[in-house]
Amino acid sequence: MENIIISNPEHLKEIKNKILKQGKEKFHVLADFDKTLTYAHKKDGKEYPSLISVLRNENYISEDYSKKAKELAEKYRRIEYDPKVPHKKKKKYMNEWWTLHNKLLIKSGLNKKNIELVVDSGIIKLRDGAGEFLDYLDEKKIPLLILSSSGIGNAIQIFLEKQGKFYNNIQIITNIWKFDQKGKVIGLEGSVIHAMNKDETMVHDFPEIYKRIKDRKNVLLMGDSIGDLGMIEGFDYDNLLKVGFLNDNVKENIKNYKKNFDVVITSDSDMKYIINNILQF
Repeated sequence: MENIIISNPEHLKEIKNKILKQGKEKFHVLADFDKTLTYAHKKDGKEYPSLISVLRNENYISEDYSKKAKELAEKYRRIEYDPKVPHKKKKKYMNEWWTLHNKLLIKSGLNKKNIELVVDSGIIKLRDGAGEFLDYLDEKKIPLLILSSSGIGNAIQIFLEKQGKFYNNIQIITNIWKFDQKGKVIGLEGSVIHAMNKDETMVHDFPEIYKRIKDRKNVLLMGDSIGDLGMIEGFDYDNLLKVGFLNDNVKENIKNYKKNFDVVITSDSDMKYIINNILQF
């Protein structure tokens, strides 16, 4: 298992044993979606684009939308990745970006057919083992909370439905669009979710979801970036097991990932380690 790196085997064993001892009734999974449950790269090595970038780049709505959306992305992406900009300020700008972008989507006439075109384009591919992972959680009635800042979060549910994997134990907190009777987007359900405010604090705004997990204080967190560790913020957990997918630039990033995750899965590998070595209820 050369693509599996465990930073502290004794600590991992201790946390895993505590979680297993208390049983599946005290356990839930918290996961990012893009590049975590799905692959980051195609077989030819090229990166899978994000859902929103496909919508932006393929002119599924209009050339005018694509042009204006790219201008917004160029402006705000510089701020997002600028290490000199404080987190609080970035949070403000990210909210500004996606508020403007969402208004543009509504004005441009986004509809359900556009979102289905993105899903059907084949740009999302579950990691090998992810299907079995979802099957196992459903079988054991273990809640899976997916937290995503996807600009068209409806696509996550549509994709999982098409895969036959959108089970009753799955809850998704993301940017969900509301449609009129003709399938045209009329607004977002709730507040804008972006990369800087994606955490379980938001679950308090969803009473039915919070009710499912509030007493399940043992958590498996899975993400592909250091920022995904913030997903647990605001949730009162007892035991936390963190798995990080390091898909790119392994040599440059492995030290930081080992410091922050209990298990690091490198090189865009499959999920079989999680199924065979962590989920043992």
